[in-house]
Amino acid sequence: MSSLFFMSSNKSLSSSHYSHSRSFAGTTPSRTFSLSMMEENIENAEAVITKWDPSSSSYTKVTFIFQQSRKEAKEYLKAVKTLRSAMHVLLGERFPSSKIVIAQNLMQLAMKRLEKEFYQILSASRDQLDPESVSNRSSSRSSKFYDEEAEGRSDDELDIAGESITEVERASVLAMSDLKSIADCMISSGYGKECAKIYRIIRKSIIDEGLYHLGIQRFKSSHIQKMDSQALENEIKKWMKAAKIAVKTLFQGEKILCDHVFAASETIKESCFYEITKEGATTLFSFPELLVKTKKVSERIFGLMELHEAVSDLWPETEAVFCSESTSGSKLQALSLLLKLGDSVRSILSDFESTIQKDSTKILVPGGGVHPLTQKVMNYLTSLADYSIILCDILADYPPPANSSFHETSFKSSMPDEGSTPAVSVHLAWLILVLLCKLDIKAEIYKDVGLAYLFLANNLHFIVEKVQQSPNLKLLLGEEWVAEHMKKVKLYASTYEITAWTKVLSSLPEKSFEMSTEMAKECFRRFNIAFEEAYRKQTSWIVQDRKLRDDLKVSIAQKLVPTYQEFYDTYMVMLTEEKNLELLVRFSPDDLGNYLSDLFHGTSISLSPTSSSFPPRSCLPL
Repeated sequence: MSSLFFMSSNKSLSSSHYSHSRSFAGTTPSRTFSLSMMEENIENAEAVITKWDPSSSSYTKVTFIFQQSRKEAKEYLKAVKTLRSAMHVLLGERFPSSKIVIAQNLMQLAMKRLEKEFYQILSASRDQLDPESVSNRSSSRSSKFYDEEAEGRSDDELDIAGESITEVERASVLAMSDLKSIADCMISSGYGKECAKIYRIIRKSIIDEGLYHLGIQRFKSSHIQKMDSQALENEIKKWMKAAKIAVKTLFQGEKILCDHVFAASETIKESCFYEITKEGATTLFSFPELLVKTKKVSERIFGLMELHEAVSDLWPETEAVFCSESTSGSKLQALSLLLKLGDSVRSILSDFESTIQKDSTKILVPGGGVHPLTQKVMNYLTSLADYSIILCDILADYPPPANSSFHETSFKSSMPDEGSTPAVSVHLAWLILVLLCKLDIKAEIYKDVGLAYLFLANNLHFIVEKVQQSPNLKLLLGEEWVAEHMKKVKLYASTYEITAWTKVLSSLPEKSFEMSTEMAKECFRRFNIAFEEAYRKQTSWIVQDRKLRDDLKVSIAQKLVPTYQEFYDTYMVMLTEEKNLELLVRFSPDDLGNYLSDLFHGTSISLSPTSSSFPPRSCLPL
């Protein structure tokens, strides 16, 4: 209570205290006139205030002024204002203390009545003053009308002026206006704390109830640890939806109402809102805070990114709602949460990179196919690319541990503007590079060099295809990146051909070389052995991508079949009289094309003993 009204008394209020016939020794005429005026003002105020004394009758005990008649409510507030002004004069002019005591007792009676009225309005208007309704109507024409003009109009005038708004809206804005009028009166009379206490109790229960219905609750770390991925995903989605309503509706609506009701006192306004929302805000942000403290599993990065986006999107409203010094703790909690979520995402990405680098599995993928690590990494990066906007924000100031030459060579012309490569693009390209380095090491496990290069071609082609199939990933890495790595695929494929088919091709003579019958027979024997060996091995090798498989078959056929065709046509004439010719010349040029169609399907096939037993089949490609 304000020190302005410091005196109290148990004396009953009596009209004899306001008698105009009493004389005061030692007072000047002007002082006597002034005292008489104050006595009259106090007497007039007393008539209104005591009329609504709850202890005076059973009627006033159960009836509320603001509910009964807005006109009388306005007169009551005016009477309190008159009483307050009189008390200021009495104190300033050092009038007899007995007058001040009487006025003080009367003021206490008025404040008790206003406390009761304030509580009744808050309790009866819970539905009309729920945060969502207040928030939605805060900028509406009806709210503006009552804020600016309601106090100066009669009930009839309000009825006419309010025809364009609904009854619910009318009840809401009238309640807000009445609460503000009472709060203004009590604050200016030194009873702001009493008014704020009532407000805090009722409004906090409304906020807590709202958060409860939204499913906002305190979790334990052990509870989160026990959740499976689906349960955790559901909980994250539920939290994001609830957080949006909590910040934009519950907290924002409460701030609007609190600011409106306690506009007369910045201190009370801030302290009230702080007390009402501090516990709810702490509980709201506790779930993501616990999540960032749990074990950093790579699959959880997506939930963390969604939470980061949700908190980031809510930051402008969070900053605006918790803008005062007293509520800065909630604002800082939200900001700290945003930073922690970003740190967790970056930490998981770093751990994922380490997982690739430290992968020590000695899995020998049959036939040089796509390694499980390649599939795992590319599926993960494809999913990450779908969160590129969030990742751009999280990774903006955190470059990967790659040198500048990597950045320049990887993105020298892949982005629209030089020097504007997004951090997320660099990070994803870096992770692919780490994967490629690991694949180089895994290729060394293969004893056959040709198979090792086919393994590299398969895996790099799979990587490039995954990039091309993902619009977001392709956009982030750019056309230049795709083109450069397709060149590497072709280089690996070419190296495979050289290492795997050189022995077969070298068994045939050069075009200008002339040989005897015996030499020709020896060439056929060497070719048979080399081709059979290559065929036997490479039918068990695998190329999963149909286009790459067909391209390799066509490329091998274009190098091998014409050379063999020329050799075959030249020397078959010399060998027509040879006995057992089918054992010496086991393959016709057409047979080669058919046999090559068996390659890269991952199923080992043995050659037929003679070309005549080779069943007729379609030609390349298959």
